[in-house]
Amino acid sequence: MKIIGLILLAYLAFSVPVNAAPRIAVLNFELLDETLLPNTPEELTRTASMKPLLEQAIRRLGDYEIVQISVNDQNAATAGIGYLLNFNDVAAKLGKQSGADWVVVGQHSKHSFLYSYLMVHLVNVKAQKLAGDFPTELKGTHQKVTQRGINGLAKKLAARIEQLSGSASKTTP
Repeated sequence: MKIIGLILLAYLAFSVPVNAAPRIAVLNFELLDETLLPNTPEELTRTASMKPLLEQAIRRLGDYEIVQISVNDQNAATAGIGYLLNFNDVAAKLGKQSGADWVVVGQHSKHSFLYSYLMVHLVNVKAQKLAGDFPTELKGTHQKVTQRGINGLAKKLAARIEQLSGSASKTTP
């Protein structure tokens, strides 16, 4: 009986979840404001709100672990606006340092006072490759518009992560 107990204990101790909660790092969104009056305090505040809004929206959608990457680490890894959006391998390395499985890199691109775009990449940390590109149009500048766009983006990101990760939650020895 002791042997069976020891075998069972060893099995449970060394069983690893096949699909633990995906670990997602959301980087701070960069603002690329090409309007005639760029980088207003209101637009900087709006852009700064996008990361926490997206993290909250992702958490509400399922079993996801949000991993934090410090602003200092993000700034050290970038060579300017759009750098991490264009170099997925660098974003992946940044995610790996923080133990993330996925990194969300975003840019708030504003070319008009009437609309703007969220240019968002989902980067697979393990493969160091782009896993998805999610441009999202925001028509207007109200908080409600931003929240609606972020919620839609979160759904697309979660669906892509589930598609690439699978959704089984079994354990194997």
